[in-house]
Amino acid sequence: MNFELLIALRYIFALRKQSFIAVISLFAVCGVALGVAALIVVIGVMNGFTKDLRDKILGVNAHVIVSAFSGGIRDHKDMAELCRQVPGVTGVTPFVYSEVMLSASGGVKGVVLRGIEPGTAEQVLSISKDMVAGSVKDLDADPDMPGVVVGAEMAKRLGLGLGSTVNLLSPTGTQSSVGFTPKVRVFRVAGIFRTGMFEYDATLGYVTVEAARNLLGFKDDIVSGLEVRLADVYKAGEVSEALRAKLHEYPVYVRNWQEMNANLFAALELEKTAMFIILAMIVLVGSFSIVTMLVMLVMQKTKDIAVMMSLGADEGMIRRIFMFQGSFIGAVGTALGYGLGIPVALLLKKYQFIKLPSDVYPVDYLPVRLEWLDMTLIGAAALLLCFLSTLYPARRAATLKPSDALRYE
Repeated sequence: MNFELLIALRYIFALRKQSFIAVISLFAVCGVALGVAALIVVIGVMNGFTKDLRDKILGVNAHVIVSAFSGGIRDHKDMAELCRQVPGVTGVTPFVYSEVMLSASGGVKGVVLRGIEPGTAEQVLSISKDMVAGSVKDLDADPDMPGVVVGAEMAKRLGLGLGSTVNLLSPTGTQSSVGFTPKVRVFRVAGIFRTGMFEYDATLGYVTVEAARNLLGFKDDIVSGLEVRLADVYKAGEVSEALRAKLHEYPVYVRNWQEMNANLFAALELEKTAMFIILAMIVLVGSFSIVTMLVMLVMQKTKDIAVMMSLGADEGMIRRIFMFQGSFIGAVGTALGYGLGIPVALLLKKYQFIKLPSDVYPVDYLPVRLEWLDMTLIGAAALLLCFLSTLYPARRAATLKPSDALRYE
């Protein structure tokens, strides 16, 4: 084995005397290196985009949502206690959900209104971390005028700031002699948040549960549902089943974030796989160069191969010599690809010098996340392609007949 490896290395270092084959070898190394580097950067961006999007979605929405089949939930306090008893649950908070109209001096806009409890919402949602002005705790600071927290894009569009007054128009109103009259209530802007997702920042608003109930005309202590936070987001399916079993006596249904966003994350995973296959073609181009280089080397080293076989080298030994040579070139290209791709990905992650339009994409920069499993799979795929490219030239070299090769020598 050591002898075969030494012969393979000798052939590699002797390539400098054979300029054409050396150029092909250099092209093979560069092709593999560029393919590996491109895979590292692109897969890192795909991972970062998926994680950033997931974190933003789970920051605004809970990991698991418990909702009523019809109407609202009356016994939400008892249900919240039952949910907290399920292993893996770290926080539970009630919410009220509705769509209303918000009018201010800067215009009118439709708003997705979320009623929350400031005390327990911080255990489930990341809204406190997303605040750029004001605080969630200020929602109920003034008993005479309830507060509302709006997104940064909405505040920019309507010219709102801390302390601004807005009117919220509820779809549930009263029927009078002049027709249907919507219910209107005045709110003050108690805070402004920015999640980085344009859709949330432009359409979402938060008030307290009590203020939302008053605006929507709820007579009793009713909420739309419960939001549940988990210790491990990837165990949402298991915890959801446990919650269903725990709440089987109540007319509610349980959904987790994986079920609610299944199409989105499945599309992202499919796109990641497609990008891996497409960019692996660059490595495949480099591996074809390895095939060309080895075939030409076999043609030039026919006499050397015949002499070694005459001295007792078998077909397996000759085959392994050329397989070692092609694999070594592939390993060098893969190592150079890591050396190029990882620094580029880290620089892109640190400085974020590629900006994206926030009104088009859900993030305003190009995120990068390097995962060791993907890095390992990229290297393994590159080495496997390079190894497969050595099989044909190695087999051709091993099938040479010494008598034919030395006939005219």
